[in-house]
Amino acid sequence: MNARHIDDRSDEGYTPTTTHAEFGEGNPRLRVTRDGERTEFALEVDVVRIGSAADSELRLEGADPVHATITHDDRDEYVLELHGEGEMNSNPDATATHPGDRSQTLRTGARFTVGEWELVYARDEFADHGRPFGGRLGGEYSDQPLQPPRPDYSDEANIESDAPTHADSADEK
Repeated sequence: MNARHIDDRSDEGYTPTTTHAEFGEGNPRLRVTRDGERTEFALEVDVVRIGSAADSELRLEGADPVHATITHDDRDEYVLELHGEGEMNSNPDATATHPGDRSQTLRTGARFTVGEWELVYARDEFADHGRPFGGRLGGEYSDQPLQPPRPDYSDEANIESDAPTHADSADEK
């Protein structure tokens, strides 16, 4: 096996930079699986309702009518809110996570469940705000260069939502 140290990389080729891409770039998507079924769902609108209702953008058999909502917010983040039963792989109290017991800011690799369905969020590295400059070069406790302030996305972000809140979906049960 050819062991390579991260500092032995060539100076040529791709060099990661900030994660301040244009609003909505980076091919944000969900990888959706259940019992061997696999598909990808592109997050192309600012509010995606996930559930079994006929007007859900992502319809999943066996889910609550509105089981979860993903909102593309004015900071160019994709935010999950679980309305129905399901698991998330992050701590909702962690830094950079939106407030609420059943909400989280999605980063590449974030996993959550909706009934028997498993969904994994992905976004290309250059636009996924979680790890600028290709992540921490020396490990978790290494110095991480700060990126400049986030651009003002307000002109591109026209987010209006009539998606139910957690309390609304509890009323439907």
